[in-house]
Amino acid sequence: MSIQTESRKALRELLDLLSEVDERWVSPEWNLANEADVFGAHRALMHMLEGGIGGMFEQDPSRPEFRRIVSPSRKFTGDNGDAIYFDACISPDHAYVVRGNTNGAIYVSMTIECNTQDGKMANRTGGVLNDEIFDVDADGNFEIWIGGPKRARNWLAMDPEATRVTTRHYFEEAECAAANPAREPLMRIEAIDAGPPPAPPSDESVAAGIRRAAQFVRSRTLEMLPMSEADQPPFVSRIPNQFPKPVKPGDFGLAAFDAAYSMAPYLIGPDDALVLTGRWPECRCANVCLWTRFQQTYDYANRQVSRNRAQTQLEPDGSFRMILAHEDPGLPNWIDTEGRLFGMVFWRFMLPQTEEIVTPKAERVPFASLKQR
Repeated sequence: MSIQTESRKALRELLDLLSEVDERWVSPEWNLANEADVFGAHRALMHMLEGGIGGMFEQDPSRPEFRRIVSPSRKFTGDNGDAIYFDACISPDHAYVVRGNTNGAIYVSMTIECNTQDGKMANRTGGVLNDEIFDVDADGNFEIWIGGPKRARNWLAMDPEATRVTTRHYFEEAECAAANPAREPLMRIEAIDAGPPPAPPSDESVAAGIRRAAQFVRSRTLEMLPMSEADQPPFVSRIPNQFPKPVKPGDFGLAAFDAAYSMAPYLIGPDDALVLTGRWPECRCANVCLWTRFQQTYDYANRQVSRNRAQTQLEPDGSFRMILAHEDPGLPNWIDTEGRLFGMVFWRFMLPQTEEIVTPKAERVPFASLKQR
């Protein structure tokens, strides 16, 4: 007879959850219609499970550590090949100091995420500090305080519902920074008033960790309505090949408060291409990338599946013309679809200097016509 513990109960709950996700989320209930949808969902599920275990299973806000959220082999909730993201658990019960180096990033920010303590997705942001308003020395070093007494500079107030701090490090280079180990920033977070060492693991703490990892998965699957049913923020379009006006997200959870976004699904045939036209705004950095329907980037480590400004050849008038296609058309600014007929196109504009960003346009054309244009 097996020994009954709370951890065993929590593990069985996790197994039941994975079974329910497979039966419901990986099904027509979430608009999945073919074999590629199913194995794509299973791949996304494995990435989310890894993210939940790595990010949520072991956590102690009195002794937090920064962990990389996504990577070339772990993707969820809208990653980006030109950015590296970290997060750490925090609590209003403590104040913290973060020390690090930008390592060549052209945009760095820290965002307080609220109400994630049980593994759920953040329901709002509780404050943001970017490198326009904190000091970075000539060598790229910085020091930021979170909570505690108010400071004139380099200080982020502690929201009473704060549970995590997320850092964003954006690059504009010929190589996608997220696939370049040399670009990974070095940072450390410490609780100023950590107190005595934590208690050793117990049945209760292990069970709680399993349940946080499970909730991490649940909140990104069964608690996410299908895109066709869910209320979408104003920067998201349901209409294929038609982008909404880029706007800032406000305190929308998991979004950067100081960026403007625009997203739409793309839909093309096997012999088609999508011509994307627009104009980069004055901003700190910008890019466009392709996602699967499960908000996972395509293979930026081995393919050109995104474009930032450094990777874009402009037209004589300063505008751009990109070609989203299944194979290289032999023209500038090709974005590789990996042969996928359907996916998501996501635009980011960090620290835009104007509210009126030119809305990108998309035109579906026969691939064979491209060289005739």
